Amino acid sequence: MPDARRMGKTELFAHFSEKFGMKRTEVRDFFDALQALSEAELKRTGEFVLPGMVKFVKQDRPARMGRNPSTGAQIPIAAKTVVKARIAKPLKDSVLT
Repeated sequence: MPDARRMGKTELFAHFSEKFGMKRTEVRDFFDALQALSEAELKRTGEFVLPGMVKFVKQDRPARMGRNPSTGAQIPIAAKTVVKARIAKPLKDSVLT
């Protein structure tokens, strides 16, 4: 797919605006509310699910020792919290087949 281009926010909002007969500002407000809800749920429970699409999971990574690739010296890597996305099986199957 050399000529494929990813959809930007403007195209995404325009698509949903036309599909559901809403103003673009209403669509933007919806996505802003969805983002705020996902942040709140990740903080509260550690996960957020968009059914049939993706599951976001908060994960704590412990501190560990790493290696500087240019010098080979060992360096400490601090503990941190990350968010991982797990793609739902129906979506994965529809895209990969």
